[in-house]
Amino acid sequence: KPRFDAAGVKLIAVGVGTPDKARILATRLPFPMECLYADPERKAYDVLGLYFGLGRTFFNPASTKVFSRFSEIREATKNYTIEATPEDRSSVLQQGGTFVFRGKKLLYGRKDEGTGDHPSLDDVINVCCKATVA
Repeated sequence: KPRFDAAGVKLIAVGVGTPDKARILATRLPFPMECLYADPERKAYDVLGLYFGLGRTFFNPASTKVFSRFSEIREATKNYTIEATPEDRSSVLQQGGTFVFRGKKLLYGRKDEGTGDHPSLDDVINVCCKATVA
């Protein structure tokens, strides 16, 4: 978040689950609650056409990247708690994505092909910086 703030970009994270679960997650990360939106019915995920399912989560070649970064994952999940997991346990099969908007205009969009398949933070920051200058 500090890198986005320094670039003058508003960062919003959308997660599956209820606002109560989002508050638990925001507290444990820590991550500012005002930047974390809850989407219990995964409507944003559906509108964006993000992938969902067992195959995408565990059996997609893109998901194998996650195993090569085990120490990073351990660090990223050290504050994880089962209490923050959505009541609808199938939500753990929801893949995410990264999108950069300027108003309603989509400047960058990338769907995660599988678990842990995220774009480079530097690439996203670069898109954001170009967008704020343009």
